[in-house]
Amino acid sequence: MTDHALGDDALSERNHSPDTHDRYDPRFAPTHPPLSAHEATVEAHRCLYCYDAPCIQACPTHIDIPTFIRKIATDNLRGSARTILEANFLGGTCARVCPVEELCEGACVLNAEDKPIAIGRLQRHAVDHVQQRGVPLFQPGPPTGRRVAVVGSGPAGLSVSAELAKLGHAVTLLEKRELGGGLSTYGIIVLREPVEVSLREVEAVRALGVTVETGHELTGKAGLDTLLSEYDAVFLGLGLGAVPAMGIPGEEHLIDGLQYIEDSKLHPERLPHSANVVVIGAGNTAIDAATIARRRGADVTMLYRRTEAEMTAYRHEYEFALSEGIGYRFLTQPVRVVSEDGKVKGVECVKMVLGVPDTGGGPRPDPCPAVNLWCPATP
Repeated sequence: MTDHALGDDALSERNHSPDTHDRYDPRFAPTHPPLSAHEATVEAHRCLYCYDAPCIQACPTHIDIPTFIRKIATDNLRGSARTILEANFLGGTCARVCPVEELCEGACVLNAEDKPIAIGRLQRHAVDHVQQRGVPLFQPGPPTGRRVAVVGSGPAGLSVSAELAKLGHAVTLLEKRELGGGLSTYGIIVLREPVEVSLREVEAVRALGVTVETGHELTGKAGLDTLLSEYDAVFLGLGLGAVPAMGIPGEEHLIDGLQYIEDSKLHPERLPHSANVVVIGAGNTAIDAATIARRRGADVTMLYRRTEAEMTAYRHEYEFALSEGIGYRFLTQPVRVVSEDGKVKGVECVKMVLGVPDTGGGPRPDPCPAVNLWCPATP
C-alpha cells in the first residue's frame, strides 16, 4: 500500500485541522492551496535532480531537496518527509514561510528556461501528509540520564527540544503563553501559516517524549538559577523583544503590528473595523499587518521614511502588497498621531530626503523643511 492510499492529499487545511474552529474566514485562505497528489507528482517529475544542486546550498538548513523531490515522484511521501525533517524539524512551517523566491527556488537552474520547481509547495505536500495523519517518523534515543530545560517554545526551542530528545536526553520545554509555537503560532498571518500547523509541530515534539509546560514564565535571574540547579543544561530561546517606541506624540493609540497579527489569528473579533488604515514601516511584518487590514476591507497606506530601494521587505512581498491594492508613501516620516476621543483620526507626517549614510550604512533620511503631509486613518 502506498502512502497515497491513506487519504486524499488534496483536502484543505480546514478539513484536516479540527483546531481551525468554525471561524475560518475565506478572505484569509492560504495564499497557495495545497497540491493534489497528481499535481505534486507532475511537479516532482520536472526536477532535474542536479548532482551539485544549487538549491541545497541556498537552503539555510541544507535540506537534501533533490532527494525529497525524487521520493515524491516515486510516491514515497513518508521517506520524503523524513528527508526534510531530519534536516529541519520545522519543515512544515518553513515550507510555508521561508522566502523560497530568494533561497532554494531562486537558485533553481530551471529559472533560466521556464520557472523554478515549486520546492516550498512540494515540501509542504510531503510534511503535511505525515503530520496531518500523526505518522511517527522519529523515536527518542536511548536515555542518557541527562535533563535539559528549554525556555521558549518558538522555532528555536522546538527544534532544539526535538534534536535533544532524539539524542536521548530528558527535555522539559517551558512556555509562558497558553499555546506553544512562538512566532509561528502568534506572529505569522494565517494566509501563510494557520495556527494548527504550528501546533502540529508542538505535538510532534511531545511525541518524542518532551514535556511541554505552558504558562511557565522565566522572569529573572532567580528563576534561571533554579533551572540551572535542577537541570544539567538550560537552553534559552526567548524570542523577540518589545517593539521599540517611535517617540512621537500620540503613539500610545497605535496598535503593535505583531499584536494585530496575533489577534487576526486567535481573536479576530478584537480587531477594529476601519475604513482607512495607516501602517508605519516597510518590513515583512508591516506588509503582513497591511495585508490583514486590506483583506478586511480597509484602504491601506504604508508609510516609510526611505525609498523603495531601502525597504527591508523582500521584493516578492512588496509586489504581493501592490497586487493586494496596498498603497505606499515613501520618504514619509510620521511625527504625530492625531486622535479624538481615543480614536485615531490620522497621522501627521513630514517629507524626507535621503542624505549621507548613517551608522548602518544606508542613506540617512532627513526632513524637508516646511513640507508636511497628512494621512487619514478613520473608523
